Amino acid sequence: MSQGVLITAGASGIGRAMGDAFAAAGWRVWVTDVDSAALDQAPEDWRRTVADVSDDSAMAALFAEVAQEWGSLDAVCANAGVAGPTALVEDVTLDDWRACLSVTLDGAFLSTKYAAPMMKTAGSGAIILTSSTAGIHGYPNRAPYAAAKWGVIGLMKTLAMELGPFGIRTNAICPGAVEGPRMDGVLEREATAKGMTRDQVYAGYASGTSMRRFVEASDIANMAVFLASDSARLVSGQVIAVDGHTENPDPKP
Repeated sequence: MSQGVLITAGASGIGRAMGDAFAAAGWRVWVTDVDSAALDQAPEDWRRTVADVSDDSAMAALFAEVAQEWGSLDAVCANAGVAGPTALVEDVTLDDWRACLSVTLDGAFLSTKYAAPMMKTAGSGAIILTSSTAGIHGYPNRAPYAAAKWGVIGLMKTLAMELGPFGIRTNAICPGAVEGPRMDGVLEREATAKGMTRDQVYAGYASGTSMRRFVEASDIANMAVFLASDSARLVSGQVIAVDGHTENPDPKP
């Protein structure tokens, strides 16, 4: 039987690209998302579950279903996250702060909490957390998002130590600016917050990388497939940026 991967926020964007890449590599794919309409557009041979990654009972039920239907889980991509507000820290509400951390950090925690026992039983597994270059650099006007993504890396480093003796590898991918609707929204909000045009912000992000370009969701997905494969059998505890080498996370006009 082919290997199986569970991907959170797998109905669109990076998550959907991950599903496509794993399927192309011969993996069974199970995706979960809060967007039921987007899930309906996923390939029919994928397992699809509507679930909120920040809901403990929903995640427990999801992994119980995976265990019942598949019996084991070879990889999990804890990919869910929200952009959070673009604002000065004094203008960020506690509710907005908590909402960002709940999906991004609590979701990663719950995904790994319930994946770990299944992988321990098997004596192997790959846990791949989606962080961000915001988890490497400080990002002005993005306090909740940066805090959550730094937290994801701390979680990953701990899990790599804790789960390594059981043959489970844990790594974090840090995407840079990824082409697509989500980044378009970030660009628009940041332009408004900084009194810049959307094109100025876009150019600032691109010029802040040594390769002078945004990345594609498929670039992130291809790294996830590699990290889950036997080719990465001794790669664990690593923060891997797929970002064209970000040098300047604070684009100026």
